[in-house]
Amino acid sequence: MKIKEIVFIVEEDPEGGYTARALGYSIFTEAETIEELKESVKDALRCHFDKDEEVPDIVRLHIVKEETFAYA
Repeated sequence: MKIKEIVFIVEEDPEGGYTARALGYSIFTEAETIEELKESVKDALRCHFDKDEEVPDIVRLHIVKEETFAYA
């Protein structure tokens, strides 16, 4: 059964670039820029799903940015 949408959690890598991991699937990839990451995600999806028709039509990138500040 084909799923319609897949969600990736995207985080900035402390060493530079971005990482993306799929929710509910063993798919992980990384790249230097968001545009490169989109292409890496497409490649990872093609590798994970056996057939092109099984690849979800919608890919959602949930970009998480952590920020720390002092409360004083």
